[in-house]
Amino acid sequence: MKEKSFFQRNEDEMDFMPIIPLNENDGENLTEIEVPKELPVLPLRNTVLFPGVVLPITVGRDKSIKAVNDAYKTDKLIGVLAQKDSNIEDPTITDLEDVGTVARIIKLIKMPDGGTTVILQGRRRFKVGMVTSDEPYFRAQVVLLQEEEAPKDQDFEAYVSNIKDLAAQIIQLSPNIPSEASIILKNIENPSFLIHFISSNLNTELNEKQQLLQLHHIKSRADLLMQLLQRELQFAELKNKLTTKTKTELDKQQREYFLQQQLKSIKDELGGDANEREVKEMQKKSESKKWPVAAKEMFKKGIEKLERMHPSTPDYSVVYNHLDLMLDLPWEEYTEDSYDLKKAKKILDTDHYGMDKVKERIIEYLAVLKLKGDMKSPILCFVGPPGIGKTSLGRSIARTIGRKYVRISLGGLHDESEIRGHRKTYIGAMPGRILQSIRKVKSSNPVIILDEVDKVGNDFRGDPSSALLEVLDPEQNHTFYDNYLELEYDLSKVMFVATANDINNIQPALRDRLEIIDLSGYAIEEKVQIAKRHLIPKQRDAHGLKSLPFKISDKILEKIITDYTRESGVRELDRQLAAIMRFEAKEFAIKEKLKPSLVNKEVERILGKPRYSNDIYKVANMPGVAVGLAWTYVGGDILFVETSMSDGKGDLKLTGNLGNVMKESATTALTYLQSNARKYDIDPDIFSKKTLHVHVPEGAVPKDGPSAGVTMMSSIASAITSKRVKPYLAMTGEITLRGQVLPVGGIKEKVLAAKRAGLKEIILCWQNEKDIGEIDSTFIRGLKFHYVKTMQQVLDLALA
Repeated sequence: MKEKSFFQRNEDEMDFMPIIPLNENDGENLTEIEVPKELPVLPLRNTVLFPGVVLPITVGRDKSIKAVNDAYKTDKLIGVLAQKDSNIEDPTITDLEDVGTVARIIKLIKMPDGGTTVILQGRRRFKVGMVTSDEPYFRAQVVLLQEEEAPKDQDFEAYVSNIKDLAAQIIQLSPNIPSEASIILKNIENPSFLIHFISSNLNTELNEKQQLLQLHHIKSRADLLMQLLQRELQFAELKNKLTTKTKTELDKQQREYFLQQQLKSIKDELGGDANEREVKEMQKKSESKKWPVAAKEMFKKGIEKLERMHPSTPDYSVVYNHLDLMLDLPWEEYTEDSYDLKKAKKILDTDHYGMDKVKERIIEYLAVLKLKGDMKSPILCFVGPPGIGKTSLGRSIARTIGRKYVRISLGGLHDESEIRGHRKTYIGAMPGRILQSIRKVKSSNPVIILDEVDKVGNDFRGDPSSALLEVLDPEQNHTFYDNYLELEYDLSKVMFVATANDINNIQPALRDRLEIIDLSGYAIEEKVQIAKRHLIPKQRDAHGLKSLPFKISDKILEKIITDYTRESGVRELDRQLAAIMRFEAKEFAIKEKLKPSLVNKEVERILGKPRYSNDIYKVANMPGVAVGLAWTYVGGDILFVETSMSDGKGDLKLTGNLGNVMKESATTALTYLQSNARKYDIDPDIFSKKTLHVHVPEGAVPKDGPSAGVTMMSSIASAITSKRVKPYLAMTGEITLRGQVLPVGGIKEKVLAAKRAGLKEIILCWQNEKDIGEIDSTFIRGLKFHYVKTMQQVLDLALA
């Protein structure tokens, strides 16, 4: 058995519960009692007895019962000491505190279970002197401690008042303490007894209570008590706040429950719940779907889960949206392809001028489809400069074979989830763009244009190019997995058409899955036909001139193309024609009539002076200047290579924002000329006494590649020999130290750029002759080609 306070609180009821004193005035006579020098000692655990405070305790140990009985038979005084560790069942004197309270036994009650309940009132504080006996119970000599009188100053009165206020607030916040306790506190006048009374009933650690008992100065005791009360008040406030919050939440839940029940009754009266009707509509809709087995099973489980869920739960909308997607997707629903090859060819020819390779490939695909009845769709990739109609060609393909058309722009795409979708548990999750597009067109075999596939980016969110590997692989895309759908979807019947400007920017693994079709820039003759067939009618219609008799001749169109545009495509030409149409619309609005045709003077009046001129090639014909041909992702272009020679130490300077390959070409050219100086009648000493400076104009534009090798060699040789390069001559080709000329790429774009610039002769490697054969002869009429194998041949032609 343990000695414990009669009002000892459980852990669940740690509240401030005052013990009512028998008589506060007894505190005034506490110091007047006679205390023997030796007293029996009663160990207490879990509590501390303070002077003036009445404390009922239950005594269970044999030693303690005997000590209480013997004391009660004599002077009823006993020394009470708190145990240092309340877990010790049979404490020794060293396990007890040194300072305790002399107590008077007011009442002794025998309990039916053999225990004894004793009511004690604290009298005086004492300190243990010498222990005189430990059997049959502890006896010790005691040294009484004097009580300090309470100061009369205002500072201490403020302490007392503050202690009363804090105690009253704790009582108010504690529902287990009767409200009468605060009235008792207000009526306690003795400051010393007030401090002892509150300390005894304060819900704090045993060592802190013992510290309050041991403090001699009453002001120090009041200060420590106030700190402990502040902490207790904060705890009481927090507990009260949590209790109030919990009660409010319970009340709210009960209110919502009753409202939901009422709402359910109202809905039943109106003919059923709207959510239930939606679920039934979903089930009805699913009956007509051509589900794969896995999709049918997942939909069935989803519906069963939805029926068990309350519409207000967050997961309800997640499951509902997922099932809605499954219903919207066109599982095994296909549009019927058109196999009329003549009609298909006619549509392609009507929509686009030229592009014979692409048209042949589409007709071949339709022919195989017609014969076999089923075929995996090809993954085509149109590569070419901007503005030549790659994207619009995809729309024409869809129209030709009678399929739905979808365009997905991949330019600047960074997130892999845009292709594969997000996990459906995320907030704002949605399927990938592929499935979104198929859901939109309601067909599982559309033509999907993946625009600008070379401009896909990658960062910490993933690599969309890698996600496209599965989409664009005919061997894998019949089991395409979308993270949101969580099912495999068949994309094998979808015809994917990718477009790109620069094939080098496409990831190698992705490039390997694509059927590359190169689309080169347009010749002037092709641009004239495109303008007549497509651009002019479109602009006339856009500017309200469709019904007016107004013509633009072929010569005027050629002038606009050569003098005001310098591009592979026709976008700039379209803008210039739009400017002309705006001018004509303004003229008609003012004068209400138009001239039947456009003349040269009006073109310059509308568009300004010509922006590009071929006269530059006449002026630039001086020693050390050669014209080269370059390929860029926007088409072909021409560039000048200039070389000057000055006194120096045989150095070679290279300027013009040149790349490493181009710099190496210049070094190779110089080394070749140096090693073959006598062969070309060049003084070998020039290379050690002169400094050569090679410059390529437009220094802000980066330039690189090996194709300018023959141009650099011709320019350096021209500067050293003081012979001019043949006028209106362009050249392209890679050079070697052995004097060989190697083939280069982009021949069609380069040749068309030379034609646009008004050049008349072109030097090429003999292995590039096959590339010239693929160009329509009408587009290169007036151009003369020289096919060479060695650098000797190049110099013989260029410096003739």
